[in-house]
Amino acid sequence: MTAWSPPRRTGPALEVHAAAEADRAARPHAYALDPDAVIARAVRDADPAGLGDPALWREGLDRYLESADTDGHLNAVGARMIRGSAVAALRARLAMSRLTGRDRAPESPPIIITGGWRTGTTFLFRLLAADPRLRAPVSAELALPWKFAGATAARREELIDASAGAQDLLHLLNPGLAAVHDFGPRLPEECVVAMAPTFRNWGFSATVRLDGYSRWLAGQDLTGTYRHHRRVLSALDAADGRRWLLKAPAHTAELPALAAAFPGACVIFLHRDPVETVASGSSLFCTFRSTYSDRVDPADVGRFQSAQTELWLRRAHAFRHGPSAGDVTLVDLAYDDLVADTAGVLHRVYAAAGLPPGDPPALVGRYNAAHPRPAASAHRYTPADFALDEADLRDRLTPYVPA
Repeated sequence: MTAWSPPRRTGPALEVHAAAEADRAARPHAYALDPDAVIARAVRDADPAGLGDPALWREGLDRYLESADTDGHLNAVGARMIRGSAVAALRARLAMSRLTGRDRAPESPPIIITGGWRTGTTFLFRLLAADPRLRAPVSAELALPWKFAGATAARREELIDASAGAQDLLHLLNPGLAAVHDFGPRLPEECVVAMAPTFRNWGFSATVRLDGYSRWLAGQDLTGTYRHHRRVLSALDAADGRRWLLKAPAHTAELPALAAAFPGACVIFLHRDPVETVASGSSLFCTFRSTYSDRVDPADVGRFQSAQTELWLRRAHAFRHGPSAGDVTLVDLAYDDLVADTAGVLHRVYAAAGLPPGDPPALVGRYNAAHPRPAASAHRYTPADFALDEADLRDRLTPYVPA
């Protein structure tokens, strides 16, 4: 028997959802997840050739929309979000096609943080982003890189300010998200945001139930996705000497493609007890999905999260024992070490990345003072909330977690 239940919607959130349902009833075509209609809306008066070779994106678009429509159990807000996201991703393809000479590797290999969901990747990412020698992208940069290319500091601030509305709406719709995973227009963001225009993106399934799309994606080659990611960083590069700092749990599943796009990268791989990883990830997915669906089944999310985590860790295990592992510097870190000896972990990261250590204790102190952690009770869950069998999970996943 599962115990998870969706966060109770506030009065303003209920009003937004009611208005969206009424609008969908009056204008169903505006919420339809039909690929041709989505393409037509995205292109408008532009030359469709700007979208590039359809072999690079069309099947992914079709699979994404079909899965959202059939698997997602979407409410009107969810359908509008999916349609809007697909349109925005296609328009990003058009805009990026107009940028030339923007596919060069960073001058210094990036530092890339990955690992299973809820393994401390966000904390380490934001902590390292406080180091002035490193540069972590924010959401608007990853979504609209062509607008930031060559922008002045003042223009950059204007663009970030303009992006805040969408995140404000998400906070209004689901204020409970802040206890599980806070976000904001100026906080460092996961770089899967930059991958949306390829429609081969593991990040899609974090917010909406996409089982069919996820099964398809597991058999795809994401080399092109990571080349696009590199182009985004190239467009954003300010040539100011700072080193790129990136983060996404989804890189766990695609380390060969990551290594091919960013040879020499320092890949920080975080590990945590697999039961905690899956249970906490299930809580995150349930909470996110409850924004866009009124039919979130915690046992179904637990099943999905278990299978996805096993797939990702198995692939990462194969990479570290494969021929391309030497193309990057791979550093394994334990979540418990990150919590117990944060400064010591920073020393290990800097040494692996070839950076002078600086003063990690001072950096940790400044960061913790500026970002006090919420009470431990703010995010509460148990494996049983998602019908997870702890012994089974450990048997399945422990072989893929470095000791």
